[in-house]
Amino acid sequence: MVNTGVLSTRPVYSSRAPKPIGPYSQAVLVDGWLFVSGQIPVDPATGEVVRGDFRSQVTRVLENIKAIVEDAGGTLRDVVKVTVYLRDLSRVGEFNEVYAKYFGESLPARSLVGVSDLPKGVDIEVEVIARLKSGSGGE
Repeated sequence: MVNTGVLSTRPVYSSRAPKPIGPYSQAVLVDGWLFVSGQIPVDPATGEVVRGDFRSQVTRVLENIKAIVEDAGGTLRDVVKVTVYLRDLSRVGEFNEVYAKYFGESLPARSLVGVSDLPKGVDIEVEVIARLKSGSGGE
């Protein structure tokens, strides 16, 4: 492969995930690397924030991420880095229970950060980086 110094960059949008709430892309694909913007628990069908049960919020966030990664041509197994923002760090155990159902044995690197506030007053936001395989949309 010859490096010409020009990166292949394109925005990625999934109709199965909520529209961005600001001036940004759901994700950007750069030479096979997928950078997924922070996802909050918004139902893509209604555009409404999922409130109440924390596990349901985590599930909604991870389903949104899964949809974006899949529509870019990858799977959650391609995720190499996860950053989690939680308003209440006492909920890490609950988060981990749901998270394990999505990532199983294929555990990416992860950072978990406690924050005082998040967009729309939600309790969780998650962003990921994935390395898509050649031929899966990641070229």
